[in-house]
Amino acid sequence: MDVVVVGAGALGSYFGARFLEGGANVTFLVRERRAGQIQENKIYVTSALGDYRIDDPNIVTDVAEVDKADLVLVAVKGYHLSGVLENLKALVDKGAYILPILNGMEHISYLQDQLGKDAVLGGLSFIIATLNEKGHVIHSSDFHDLIFGPLEPTQTAICKELEELCNQANVNGVNSDTISYELWKKYAFINAFSGITTAANLAIGEIRKHDSTFRIAEMILQEMCVLAKAYHVELHDDEVETAKSKLMNLPDETTSSMHQDRRKGLTLEVEHLQGGAIRLANAVGVDLPYLEAVYGLIKPFENA
Repeated sequence: MDVVVVGAGALGSYFGARFLEGGANVTFLVRERRAGQIQENKIYVTSALGDYRIDDPNIVTDVAEVDKADLVLVAVKGYHLSGVLENLKALVDKGAYILPILNGMEHISYLQDQLGKDAVLGGLSFIIATLNEKGHVIHSSDFHDLIFGPLEPTQTAICKELEELCNQANVNGVNSDTISYELWKKYAFINAFSGITTAANLAIGEIRKHDSTFRIAEMILQEMCVLAKAYHVELHDDEVETAKSKLMNLPDETTSSMHQDRRKGLTLEVEHLQGGAIRLANAVGVDLPYLEAVYGLIKPFENA
């Protein structure tokens, strides 16, 4: 399989490296600054699930340098999505399917409108990873899940090919026939996790010490279930309990990528995540008071 990774941050570099390790032809389409960093320091994954080094990665900065592509893994932040749209259009014209692993929901319909419904797969990931000062991937979780699936019947074959690649690679790939359900389930969790850690400016362990603070995360989970139902996806009570259990069992020092970005003074995805949910809620007349409160607390730090 010919795979193009758009957005070689922690997630893109990790999964791109694992695909290469599994036998795929992987091209990293990156900006000039990241290209320079990779050329100098290479791509290196440090992980309890297996280290991996790419000494001669295929790096391009111009989409015209990509001859062919079967699949494009899109791993940019939500606020960078519009900036890579023309590259994605060019790759779709070359016959590629687009697999976005952004958090949230709004980007799915946006990409479908821009690229066509047949071109856009459903996808998400569960992994905790970051880049160090050399741009190397530090994978700090004992999970590296890539969940994907067809949103249109025409996508069954490419999802099967990706499933076969994941079976050969050091990654937990799941080809789901209920990918919309999986997307909403992840969106509920990430809005609660990123929302409470970023708003409180605390890792999950400190939040768990205070029942009244942790309850905010619980209520966001409940609100997201109501929102999903308004969009014809039923998230059951046991899913809320599973999400709460996951929050309760994360290591004390664990925090969200958004909170990490706040600590570093970087741009936050609050508009893509919490803001997106609020816009979706307003469109169908659903109230999200807890989520709106957390959104309001995070918003001042969006462009710190």
